[in-house]
Amino acid sequence: MTKAQLFITCLGDQFYTSTLKSMTRILEDLGVELMFPPEQTCCGQPLFNNGFEDKTKGVALNFLKAFSKSDAPIVAPSGSCVSMIKHHYAELFPEGISEHDLAIDIASRTFEFTEYLVNVLKVTDVGAVYPHKVTYHATCHYLREMGLKTEAKTLLNSVKGLEFVSLKEEETCCGFGGAFIVTFPEVSRSMMENKVNDILACGADTVVMCEPGCLMNVAGGLHKAGSKVRAMHIIDLLASK
Repeated sequence: MTKAQLFITCLGDQFYTSTLKSMTRILEDLGVELMFPPEQTCCGQPLFNNGFEDKTKGVALNFLKAFSKSDAPIVAPSGSCVSMIKHHYAELFPEGISEHDLAIDIASRTFEFTEYLVNVLKVTDVGAVYPHKVTYHATCHYLREMGLKTEAKTLLNSVKGLEFVSLKEEETCCGFGGAFIVTFPEVSRSMMENKVNDILACGADTVVMCEPGCLMNVAGGLHKAGSKVRAMHIIDLLASK
């Protein structure tokens, strides 16, 4: 039986437990035996992005230890967290450091959810049904650092009843950016409003994305605008029957 380890991420744990349940249900329906390392905490991304490299190492080391007890792939509902592990753990533990080989190993088998479905399991249809007009926001780390351009749309294209409409600026940042939203609130707000206007203009009744932080930002912007457009994590849409 195929096995995988769940990395639930901070925002998943605190704000999107329903998405985590959807992720678990989809993977189990596909025959994946799931494991949950209870020692897991943050991947260290917020600390790393704010320049606290030494503090990040301690958090990252805990992650490496937690997920090294099994050689199964690690799956997470966040492109930015996965990108942190895949692209920056090797910086924290460079060649010559005792943890380097473990960091490289963990990075090589850590996957964002849609990446895992399409590129590892070779699954493009999970049997979802969602008879609505849907648009897609390509989040920054997912698209740029992870290089995932087609995986989410491939899965959306197989959803029964779904009518896809494109955003004019699909790949433009929503303004979240982790600490960016706190450090530069005025700029972030302007970017978020531009994204919301783009969503409203396309005529969709649902917007999906693969990043909890961006989802929180866009959902808040739509609510503030008084819109009834629903913002969803793609996992929740794929769990719809």
